[in-house]
Amino acid sequence: MKYKLTLAGALSAALLTAGPALAQEASPEVPANSVYIFNTLLFLIGGFLVMWMAAGFAMLEAGLVRTKNVAMQCTKNVALFSIAALMFYLVGYNLMYPGDDGWIVADVIGAIGAKSIDEVGGNDLATGYSSASDFFFQLMFCATTASIVSGTLAERIKLWPFLGFTVLLTGIIYPIEASWQWGGGWLSDMGFSDFAGSTLVHSAGGWAALAGALILGPRMGKYKDGRINPIPGSNLPLATLGTFILWLGWFGFNGGSQLAMGSLGDVTDVSRIFVNTNVAAAAGAVAALVLTQLLYGKVDLTMVLNGALAGLVSITAEPLMPSQFMAIVIGGIGGVIVVLAVPMLDKFKIDDVVGAIPVHLIAGIWGTIAVVLTNPGTSLGAQLTGIVAIGIFVFVVSGVVWGILKMTMGIRVSQEEEMLGLDSAELGMEAYPEFGKGSQFV
Repeated sequence: MKYKLTLAGALSAALLTAGPALAQEASPEVPANSVYIFNTLLFLIGGFLVMWMAAGFAMLEAGLVRTKNVAMQCTKNVALFSIAALMFYLVGYNLMYPGDDGWIVADVIGAIGAKSIDEVGGNDLATGYSSASDFFFQLMFCATTASIVSGTLAERIKLWPFLGFTVLLTGIIYPIEASWQWGGGWLSDMGFSDFAGSTLVHSAGGWAALAGALILGPRMGKYKDGRINPIPGSNLPLATLGTFILWLGWFGFNGGSQLAMGSLGDVTDVSRIFVNTNVAAAAGAVAALVLTQLLYGKVDLTMVLNGALAGLVSITAEPLMPSQFMAIVIGGIGGVIVVLAVPMLDKFKIDDVVGAIPVHLIAGIWGTIAVVLTNPGTSLGAQLTGIVAIGIFVFVVSGVVWGILKMTMGIRVSQEEEMLGLDSAELGMEAYPEFGKGSQFV
């Protein structure tokens, strides 16, 4: 995502009304209001596609947790999206785009206040887009970061401490680190490149999830007597649906990050981004499909689903510059990463319920490094600096927040509540009441 949008060169006016024969004779200039309209439309379409990813995360997580915890995951995903929407309005947006590095408390206090949202019927053509559309689009990236954390910590974390962490993640932690690049901060100045957020969004969410998983600990029975005990999800068709929803939403995630659609070049680039995004996801899925067959003798559907998502995360740092072949290579390596990283986490007894750490954190790091393979304007040093800086900041701050929550509110449910399931223990309801132990249905 480019940190600052400039007015794109314009579509020929004749292209809006005339056929190809007349287009060649038309003036290359277009009224500023046409540029404004097309750029704004890209923000809005990209924004609601990324918003639809919230449904994808909810369905993916609902399918990969046990039946007794499905309602809790749905509740968390609706709540975290809503909290993100409010916190990004109250603090996050101004904190992310002041043009400074956002390090000190004064920056946070100064960010609180009214947002620059369009007046009714207003059209400040100097910006090249509606400021409300920009706010809407950027909000969706903030919410996505929180969604990543939800799945990793599923089935044993209390609801309210998780939501308390979400308040700080979406209002302060994410906006600060994102401002270093997209707000014109120090990473942008040094040449770090992350087009749509492999590190700024996905790895950041992964670091926050990893800090939480280490402090929270694994689920009961996951690692026992030196063995790793698989805990199957409740609904793989639902997880598959969630993956396809995320795949669809990613076209808005990456395509919208072009930030302009007011010229032939921009529209062409958005189209190229769509193609590269799609083939990277496909390559990640196929790589996981083949590798699980070779390693285990059977295909693992959950690995294939996460392979597709890892391919998407991998290409997110630079979906424009690679050729289609290179996009396939980048996405395919992302799929391999998932298959190898999931058992690695288990060896360290890090319980990641949905595989978000391999998909978003590790594949996000790979995708950010891979930028140097296709973008001659970047350097490995700058990419590694951004990865390390954001990783340290998000992991340390998240660890401190999780630690404080653990000492004050407590973040983990009791053993009895975990055995009963968070649906009943925390919510007093069940996602599938006809299958529950207390069901009165025959």
